Amino acid sequence: AMMQVSRPSLREALRALAIMNIIEIRQGDGTYVTSLEPELLMEHLDFVFALTDATFLQLFEARRILEPGIVAMAAERITDEEIASLEACISRSIELVDDHAAFAEADLEMHELIAKAARNTILERFMASLTQLGKVSRRRTVALPGVTRQSVQDHIAIAAALKQRDPAAARAAMLQHLQHVEKELKHLTPTGQD
Repeated sequence: AMMQVSRPSLREALRALAIMNIIEIRQGDGTYVTSLEPELLMEHLDFVFALTDATFLQLFEARRILEPGIVAMAAERITDEEIASLEACISRSIELVDDHAAFAEADLEMHELIAKAARNTILERFMASLTQLGKVSRRRTVALPGVTRQSVQDHIAIAAALKQRDPAAARAAMLQHLQHVEKELKHLTPTGQD
């Protein structure tokens, strides 16, 4: 009543949140929040990315701000075991370079490994949110001609900088990687508009 929302509108909104698994409606018991994890909240935003190419470019802007800093932190904190996992992930991506869906998964895993290696929970959560959005983006970018092969080369450069524990080189390699993919995406959307 205070917000001037009718009961049917409120019921419809609650049903939508229940469909998205954000709330659980228990008949006769009430309505409960199930989880506020970023992965759960973001997984239903695929439709937003289907609407506009400019949104993809905005995602890359956000990634250009966050990921170079994260990889620089990771260069100072990464363990030998994490480097081995990263190299194994890159080896898998080389084998999967022509399997776009599998390559996208290996790419996501590599970026998640780097975020974890930075040892900053807040930044890791930001990256978890971007990763959910990035799943949609990667479906499009891995299909662009030459992107997977260039990404493999970029990933190798990032891993080499991390192995050398060189924050400046890691930052530069990550930025170059993001710029390569963004450049190809801009060719698809020359004006950056939808």
